[in-house]
Amino acid sequence: MADAGSDRGAASPVETTTLVIDSATDACSVALFAGDACVAGDYRMLGRGHAEALVPMIAALPDKGRADRIAVALGPGSFTGVRVGLAAARALALAWGATLVGYPTLALIAAMARESEGPKGLGVATTGGHGEWFVESFDADGTTCSALASLRPDAAAAAVTCELVAGNQAQALVAARGHGRALPLWPDARAFGLLSSSILMPEALPLYGRGPDAKLPAGAA
Repeated sequence: MADAGSDRGAASPVETTTLVIDSATDACSVALFAGDACVAGDYRMLGRGHAEALVPMIAALPDKGRADRIAVALGPGSFTGVRVGLAAARALALAWGATLVGYPTLALIAAMARESEGPKGLGVATTGGHGEWFVESFDADGTTCSALASLRPDAAAAAVTCELVAGNQAQALVAARGHGRALPLWPDARAFGLLSSSILMPEALPLYGRGPDAKLPAGAA
């Protein structure tokens, strides 16, 4: 029988570190995780100026944010914010030889709402473009039960039937339909640990949530 103390000198498993970048909305946040634990982070409501703020926010993290893996918010949200986050994540992943993954913005908001309210079905409503709202509904386990859509406010209010609605347009949606409960939330990179690994996307492609405004002329290639 081996001595119980024979393992004492064995090295502990090295935890994967993850840098999380979330700049897809008016909120801009970064976080550094060791395994499932957030060891440092920053969160700012910017509205504009993500490109100027993001890199200094990352540089202020321990070891300048260097990590084995980078997770970035894919949107939907601000077209510029989505692209700023993706550009930074791709550049750092290339420089550090890190793995790159993405996650949907509305899925993180839904996870934050479940953490606050318990496991239950809920809708998410956030600001879209041209006066529309991005909406999506989720089951109690975080599975999407109605696809992401960009809708006018009246159509969004009709489409989201869950009593609980989270997101920065939650109050407006609940008021528009006349029932339910709103949980105003913005996405926060420091809450990344709430996401299931199954939601992560290895291709890290942007989720714009709506088609392009510009159309090719008829017959164009």
